[in-house]
Amino acid sequence: MNWTEILGFVTGALCVWLAVRQNIWTFAVGIANNVFFFVLFIGAGLYADAWLQVLYLALGILGWYWWLNGGHDRTALVVRRTPWWGWCVAVSVVAAGTWAIWALLSTHTDSTVPWGDAATTALSLGAQVMLNRKWIGNWILWIAADVIYIALYAHKELFLTAGLYGLFLVMCFVGLAQWRAAARASAPAEVTA
Repeated sequence: MNWTEILGFVTGALCVWLAVRQNIWTFAVGIANNVFFFVLFIGAGLYADAWLQVLYLALGILGWYWWLNGGHDRTALVVRRTPWWGWCVAVSVVAAGTWAIWALLSTHTDSTVPWGDAATTALSLGAQVMLNRKWIGNWILWIAADVIYIALYAHKELFLTAGLYGLFLVMCFVGLAQWRAAARASAPAEVTA
């Protein structure tokens, strides 16, 4: 355990907590978290997870914009169900992404966990895009990724980070419940608009 893992823990927990609460500051805290985890994961040989942090940073900026301006007539987004086509795209992209990242890690790095690193990376990217659009399905993908992450980080002896992802897993279930309630509450307003 080192200072980057501790700072990653703190900013990561705060970032997910803010996302559960639909607080726009989730993106600013998330960007700080990306920097800490990039440094940590490079040192641990989790290369796909490290470069995932760079993509998260870009997606965080995009998500910040979408949450403020991505709704009808450039208004703030509201929580809504994931459209059927969104699930089709997500499953296809996660499957193809997992295979492509695994092939890259197996061929060009010394990764000892290419499948786990690839699957969590692809799932996380899909989940982040769904989160950026305020689609409820993001929590399902995060739950799947977090289960794998916990085992992966424990295997790499990043126990504080594994514990953080255990906390993330709990918060994902809370987020799923809260976002479902928010979508039900805003549904009548969307129908009349």
